[in-house]
Amino acid sequence: MKDAGSVRGTRIEPLRRELARQIAFFASGGERVTTAVPGLLLVRRTQPTAPTPACYEPSLALVAQGRKELELPGRRLYYDESHFLITSLDMPVLSRVVEASPERPYLCMLLRLEIPVVRELLAQGEIPAPAAAPDADAMAVGEATEELLDACCRLLRLLEKPAEIPFLAGLLQREILYRILQTPAGARLREIATMGTYGQRIGRVIEWLRRNYEKPVRVEELARMAAMGVSTFHHHFRELTAMSPLQYVKQLRLQAARQKMLSEGLDASSAAYAVGYQSASQFSREYKRYFGVPPSLHLRSVRRAAVSGRRGLAVAR
Repeated sequence: MKDAGSVRGTRIEPLRRELARQIAFFASGGERVTTAVPGLLLVRRTQPTAPTPACYEPSLALVAQGRKELELPGRRLYYDESHFLITSLDMPVLSRVVEASPERPYLCMLLRLEIPVVRELLAQGEIPAPAAAPDADAMAVGEATEELLDACCRLLRLLEKPAEIPFLAGLLQREILYRILQTPAGARLREIATMGTYGQRIGRVIEWLRRNYEKPVRVEELARMAAMGVSTFHHHFRELTAMSPLQYVKQLRLQAARQKMLSEGLDASSAAYAVGYQSASQFSREYKRYFGVPPSLHLRSVRRAAVSGRRGLAVAR
């Protein structure tokens, strides 16, 4: 007779295959698909990607197939079919899909996490969890358990019955949060959602920075906003984000400037001043250091690719 642990273990692979089938089906029309379930996105990639700037909001990323890499200052994170990524604060990163092919595409579900809902769950009673790893910060990788996979599969099944989404989606999202909070990877999420902790106060400052990155920033003012001394603030900010407050703001500005150049057609100097830089030459140096190419060259290469794509489409027609 099989023990309970071995029976549970045999369900992980079928659940992962089901999750892959669901994502492949509902994301067949694009690479990044917004679903009818609030906060749920599905991602499908058929080839590896170049490092791409992104700002991850508090969310769960659960991979059903393939592998992804995130680059932060001083370290890299990898997550795949066996490991989920939990992001507890808005985090600017460079991300790339490292394993994907037309035969076996990268398949992932992204679920936005609502911090007020986390607080509600924690207020209901003590949710047991193993201790966090000593180096855990606002982005952590954890083991994709059977319980988590099962809850996520049931959430995606709602896409087959849209009428049930208003009634059941919120309940399933709460279950998913409950499963995350029981893991070491969820320790920072727990701290950031708890009023009065260092993590919650740093989270409040990061929320302000996300809305005001183009304004002049002084660490002393940010520390006062968090009700901490400057050295204490600096220590806890780096502990959570793996970067200093000024590094964080710089990455926000560089990503925003890139987006303005690509989507609004701004030149490099105009984009630099729009996101808060006082010197176009400093912007160009930091842009090259972060993205690997100067902003003007980057912009020209993107525009050439766009023109080439339009010509190809015209020929195909």
